[in-house]
Amino acid sequence: MNILWDHGEATVGDIVARLSRPMLAYTTVLTTMRTLESKGYLRHRKSGRAFLYTPRVQRADAARSLLNALLDRFFEGSPRNLTALLVSDQRLSNKDIDYLQHLIERKGTR
Repeated sequence: MNILWDHGEATVGDIVARLSRPMLAYTTVLTTMRTLESKGYLRHRKSGRAFLYTPRVQRADAARSLLNALLDRFFEGSPRNLTALLVSDQRLSNKDIDYLQHLIERKGTR
């Protein structure tokens, strides 16, 4: 999806070529594209012998949907539980914490 969001449209061959290591087989990428299309995330059109795939959903909408599923599945629907785990993560820098605090303070003024 990131490749499609970044480039607007691509064939399966384009996607295989742009993937970083480890390389995936063409058929694996094709199967994934078909699955994403059947779920409504992509659409395709014929371009010569290939299909050009384009995203049907915006990156932010997909991220929001995935985050909501993650919240429901692993955090009992609680943003607080997710935030507590995120803040306790050792990879979070002081700069990251300052930025999160800024966002929270800004949210509180609305």
